[in-house]
Amino acid sequence: MSIGKMLVTALTVLSLSAPALAAQEIVINGSTTVLPVMQKAGEAFMASHPGVPLSISGGGSGNGIKALIEKQCAVAMSSRDIKDKEKAAAEKNGVNPVRTAIAVDAIVPVVNTANKVSALTTQQLRDIYTGKLTNWKDLGGVDAKIVVISRDTSSGTFECWEELVMNKERVSPSALMQASNGAVVQAVSNNKNAIGYVGLGYLDKSTKGLKVNDVQASAQTALSKQWPIARELYIFTDGQPAGVVKELVDYLLDPAKGQKSVREVGYVPLAH
Repeated sequence: MSIGKMLVTALTVLSLSAPALAAQEIVINGSTTVLPVMQKAGEAFMASHPGVPLSISGGGSGNGIKALIEKQCAVAMSSRDIKDKEKAAAEKNGVNPVRTAIAVDAIVPVVNTANKVSALTTQQLRDIYTGKLTNWKDLGGVDAKIVVISRDTSSGTFECWEELVMNKERVSPSALMQASNGAVVQAVSNNKNAIGYVGLGYLDKSTKGLKVNDVQASAQTALSKQWPIARELYIFTDGQPAGVVKELVDYLLDPAKGQKSVREVGYVPLAH
């Protein structure tokens, strides 16, 4: 089996061709925002550690942390911090979640490439997502109803959006919830009146990223916190990483290895 084929995509799980290696397998679950980093770095890691296959699956930060708490994975990917209720559940189950930041990300609002609007304020974004603003003409666009696309509630990106943009106001029930960054990109690219939000690494030519508060999302503005919707990306382990899991974590944090992969997939390496 080639290294490329060993690496799984979101919502799928690796099937090992060599069961004898299963004892060394590192099971990784969680955030679809962190997923591209783990896939890119994971491929290189497996090339340099042929006896340590990785099983990587997406499904959201909440699902990853839940899997760690239930001892179904060794590494949980998360685009948000762990909640108090999750810490309590972990403690009850004999799990000690330890957080490690592996990258910095900007959450970027995106619209269809046909949309004339190119910049919004955080207040305008909040008004769109609460349902107070419903027509693009009120924002300098065409006379058309705004189609609001959001991540679902199991997403760490959704929770960061709630914290950094919504200011404790609720996302409108009419918003169309999507299970992944990729699904948001697809939904927005297929609807000229849609708006959504994705991690910086998911920006491509199929959608248009908006300026927010006259700031352009970039690695520099995310790292400096000029970008108003910036956050760290994490992995969680049960206790301090040890054995092959520590080897993976060390690899992810190495400026010439995992942090290089962070940059290559469009996110922001940690400041060293």
